[in-house]
Amino acid sequence: MNKLSDNKLKDKKNKKIIVGITHGDINGIGYEIILKTLSNPQIIELFTPVVYGNSKVTSYYRKTLKINDFSFNIIKNASTINHRRSNLINCYFNKEIKIESGKSTSLAGELSYLSLEAAVDDLKKNLIDVLVTAPINKKNIQAGDFNFPGHTEYLSQKFDADNTLMLMVNEGLRVGVVTGHLPIKDVSSHITQDLLLKKINVLNDSLIKDFDIIKPRIAVLGLNPHASDDGLIGNEENDVIIPAINKAFDNNIIVYGPYPADGFFGSGAYKKFDGVLAMYHDQGLIPFKTLSDKNGVNFTAGLPIVRTSPGHGTAYDIAGKNKAYPDSFRQAIYLACDIYRKRLAYEQMHENVLKEEIPEFNNNKNNLKNKELQELENDNS
Repeated sequence: MNKLSDNKLKDKKNKKIIVGITHGDINGIGYEIILKTLSNPQIIELFTPVVYGNSKVTSYYRKTLKINDFSFNIIKNASTINHRRSNLINCYFNKEIKIESGKSTSLAGELSYLSLEAAVDDLKKNLIDVLVTAPINKKNIQAGDFNFPGHTEYLSQKFDADNTLMLMVNEGLRVGVVTGHLPIKDVSSHITQDLLLKKINVLNDSLIKDFDIIKPRIAVLGLNPHASDDGLIGNEENDVIIPAINKAFDNNIIVYGPYPADGFFGSGAYKKFDGVLAMYHDQGLIPFKTLSDKNGVNFTAGLPIVRTSPGHGTAYDIAGKNKAYPDSFRQAIYLACDIYRKRLAYEQMHENVLKEEIPEFNNNKNNLKNKELQELENDNS
C-alpha cells in the first residue's frame, strides 16, 4: 500500500467499503451462496456489494432458489454504484448462456475468467476496495489468458507480487501452505531454505499488518512423519527446515518448529500460535477444514490488495439444489473488510512503531525460545 496523507487515510477508513465479488463457476454453488448472503437486507449496512456476473444467470438462480424478495441494481460499470443496493455488472454480452448445474463445462470456465478479469481491472482502477472470489473449477477455466493452478497464482502475477501465501483463516486459526497447489511427488524438491524464509516472512508480515498482531508466534510443521525423528525418517527437517527456522528467529521473527503435524493438531498445540506454516496443501488444509467446519476462509497474504474466498470449492454435487451454506462466503466478505481496515490502521498508526526492533525480544531471545519450547514440550508430553 502506498503512503497516503493522514486526511486521505481517514477518509478511506470512514467510507463504506466497496466489495467486488466474482461469480465463479456458474454451474457450481457460487450464485447460491452470493444470493443467500446478499438477500439479507442488513448486509447492505456493512458494505457495498458489486457482483461481476450476468443478470440472466442471476434471474435463473433466483427462480431456482425461490428468492423473490431480492433483486440487484444493474449497472454498466463500477463508477455508477448505488451504495444503498447490491449492485451487479454484466460482464459479458452476446453470449448464449447455458446453465448446467453440477457440470463442468468450457463455457462456465470462460465466464469464470471474464468475471475475474473485469473485477481485477476495477480493483486496479481503485473502483472497488477488496475482492471476494466465488469458487472456480481450476480445470475448465484454463484457457489462453489463464494458465494458473488457481486464483492465488493468477493474482500474484496480476499484481506483481513475487511472495504470496495461501492462508486459511477461521477466527484465531491461520494456516499457510508453503508449496500450495503442487503434486505431492514434487513437494520435497521445492522446499528450500530460501522458499521457507520467504513464506515465514510473508506470514509474519501479514499477521502484523492484516491481523494487528504485534509480536506474532509462528509454528512450522515438519515434512516427514514425526518431523523425521531426528533424521530417522528423512533429511529435510535437519538439512532445510530447521536452518530456515533458526535464520528467521535470528531475524527477530518468533518462529518455532518443526512440529509433527498429527501431534501438533491432535494435542491442540496450534492454539498457542498466531499462525501455522504447513509444508504442503493437504497437510495444512485437512486439519484446518476439520476444525473450522463451514466457516473457513481462504486469504491471499502478500498481495498489495485484499482478496478472500470461501474455503470450499464449486460443490457440483449440491449445485442448484438449495443445499449450500453461505457461511464461509459471508465470513470471506467480513474478513476482507476487516483486513482492509486493519491495513489502513497499520499505515496510519503503526508503521513507525512496528519498524522498530523490540528490545525485550532481542535482549532475551534465547531465553524466550528455550522457555517457550519447554512449555510446548510439557503440553505435548
